[in-house]
Amino acid sequence: MSDSEQRGERSRRGRGHGEQQGKRGHGAQTFRRGRILVFLEQMQNRRTTLVRQLGQEEYEHIRPMISGELKAIDQVIDEYIHLFELQNEDVSPNKDLESESEQV
Repeated sequence: MSDSEQRGERSRRGRGHGEQQGKRGHGAQTFRRGRILVFLEQMQNRRTTLVRQLGQEEYEHIRPMISGELKAIDQVIDEYIHLFELQNEDVSPNKDLESESEQV
């Protein structure tokens, strides 16, 4: 088989794969977006845990560390939302917890 035939064969396989992917739905892009949203939800759950711990007396001796972690995770969440161009309707509404953490 010549080089041009091999390239043509690869080209046809690539197109065929893309066509099948289109028939199945949104394909890999939707899968990756789903994983992005799952990771963001996990980060927001960690944030919720930190906010809860910030208000518990048993964690009072490490309150400055928890507060620092909370600020760091807020920054990571904000950067993640910006990086992946996620809109507010795509993410869980945990921003109302910010006011709680600032009051504690």
